[in-house]
Parts: sequence; C-alpha cells; structure tokens
Amino acid sequence: MSEWYRRSGDVLTLTLHVQPGAKRTDVAGLHGEALKIRLAAPPIEGRANEALLRFIAETFAVPLRQVELRQGGQSRHKVVAVSGSKVDPDTLAGL
Repeated sequence: MSEWYRRSGDVLTLTLHVQPGAKRTDVAGLHGEALKIRLAAPPIEGRANEALLRFIAETFAVPLRQVELRQGGQSRHKVVAVSGSKVDPDTLAGL
C-alpha cells in the first residue's frame, strides 16, 4: 500500500502535493509521501483548489459533492477526502 492515501470505510484520504499554473492538469507521480498533481489553473482566488477538487472527482469517478478539501487551502500540501469511490488509487499513473 502507498503512503499517500488511506482508506477508512468508503472514505479515501489523499495526501497531495499540488503544483498550480502548469501547462496541463495531470498526475505527476509521487513527491515524497504525497501524490503530485499538476494543475493548469492559477493559484488565484481559490481557482486552483476548485480545479483540484473537480480533477479529483473526475479521476475517482464520484460527484463533486463527495470530494472535500480537509487541509491546505492556502498550501501546496493538501489533504483531500473522497467518499464512495470504487477506483483503486494505486492504478493512478501506474503507481
């Protein structure tokens, strides 16, 4: 099992390192004990956080309302909770 996520019941808690202002939004692999995500959105007025939550919802095949930013609103290091996903986190980017 990877260090960047843990599952408790139907809730996945993800530890992420986010790089806003990238050319495109994608998973960039591991960054220490976090999953690195590049975001095309700029880190202005919460746009990067909104883009991150939409990307996570799409990636884990859940509605946006089932994705919650738990920590790191103003930081690159973020903790996000995803409820009800059937997607195995280890399948992301061949990890």
